[in-house]
Amino acid sequence: MEQLVAAFFSAALLFNAIPHLVQGICGKSHMTPFGVSSNPATNVVWAWINLVAGVLIWKFFVTVTPTLSVWVAAGLGGFVTSLGLAIFWTNPKARLPWHSS
Repeated sequence: MEQLVAAFFSAALLFNAIPHLVQGICGKSHMTPFGVSSNPATNVVWAWINLVAGVLIWKFFVTVTPTLSVWVAAGLGGFVTSLGLAIFWTNPKARLPWHSS
């Protein structure tokens, strides 16, 4: 069970890194936990924090040869993150709970 949870969260972090890395590389501001309109460099740093954390979780909690259920858990983590972000960003006034209006 621990491996399934680790695979889910590892993939969630890896998929969350994608929009931050893309926006940062393209020189665009994008929301991070550090601010509603974080600069591109902050987005690249946040993307790399997500990437490193996702890889470390996978490395230390998932076996060398993942089973099908582990791959399914990882796929579900990526899917849930992707869908959640797609729904979140449909709101032009989207804010994280700790960001003031």
